[in-house]
Amino acid sequence: MEIFQKRPEPDFEEFRKVLMGEKDADRVHLVELLFDQEIKREITEKYLGERWVDLSIPEKFYLQEMNFWYRMGYDYVRMAGGLFFRQKVRETADTAGLSRGQRGWAEEGTGIIQTWEDFEKYPWQKKEEIDYTPYEVVSRNLPEGMKMLVCPSSGVFEVASEALLGFENMSYLIVDNYPLVEAVFNKVGELIYDFYKNAVEIDNVEGFFQGDDMGFKTSTFLSPKHTKQLVLSWHKRYASLAHSKNKMYWLHCCGNVLEIMDYLIEEVKIDAFHSFQDEIIPVGEFKRTYGNKIAVLGGVDVDKLCNKDENLLRKYVHKILDECMPSRYALGSGNSIANYIPVENYLAMLDEGARWQR
Repeated sequence: MEIFQKRPEPDFEEFRKVLMGEKDADRVHLVELLFDQEIKREITEKYLGERWVDLSIPEKFYLQEMNFWYRMGYDYVRMAGGLFFRQKVRETADTAGLSRGQRGWAEEGTGIIQTWEDFEKYPWQKKEEIDYTPYEVVSRNLPEGMKMLVCPSSGVFEVASEALLGFENMSYLIVDNYPLVEAVFNKVGELIYDFYKNAVEIDNVEGFFQGDDMGFKTSTFLSPKHTKQLVLSWHKRYASLAHSKNKMYWLHCCGNVLEIMDYLIEEVKIDAFHSFQDEIIPVGEFKRTYGNKIAVLGGVDVDKLCNKDENLLRKYVHKILDECMPSRYALGSGNSIANYIPVENYLAMLDEGARWQR
């Protein structure tokens, strides 16, 4: 494959100019939100010929993370973590090809916080307890031309609604006890902001790549009014902080959020948007509508990435590149590289990017 035949040559500065619309791309740049550990281990051992190191050796694990993004041809490494929110989690068997045994998902009913007493008793992490060691280790060891994008945790909406309140419980509380809902969202938002205030000062951090899934197939989970009040007010602060330091703010958001897209662009002032499903809006259509205002990231529908045979997948990826290149676009999945995506299909997507020409 082409992706393994060339020495990686990251150039984040050139990548940034492409995303900001300051120049056309000379090659296809790559983007991802995250990779499941099972995918990274399979590629590291089978394709990169390296021994896998687990988190029991922390510094080597962080450097392995950086090396994976580098070897796969990315201009940045997305480092995440540092904030932890205790939550209720449901589990079931993981039936993915590269199974981890058990798969968890968020509590949909009633979470940990139901009352003001629960709010006061909750073990909120103190900002001085945030560990920036992984970010500092990677910062000191980045290959030439490569930079780092950071994210402390899931987003304000995800943490507050899924991890802490429970979606059903939150929905009732918006009517019955809105001040409590607001307090939970603001506490989460503030902790994330405290993280970014420190992380933005770390050498080689060039932006925030925050995930926050605010929608489902047909609309946002909350009304646009409540989404703006409870959630986007915080994203606006994160973007403003990034921009005040001449950094970028990228947003990953699943679901149909087209009703608030103009607000995300004009008020929150995101620099790039990620997460696409063809049944909501194909990335090419999104690019034609919004690509003159913000950068467009990824867009290879995960269902197709999972299920198409290689020949059809390559044609599909090539069509996306024809529609979206060469300005303000980077190639990647519509969501993330989960452990149920065939590794060979992920590599075929990258290879098609390496082969593409205008």
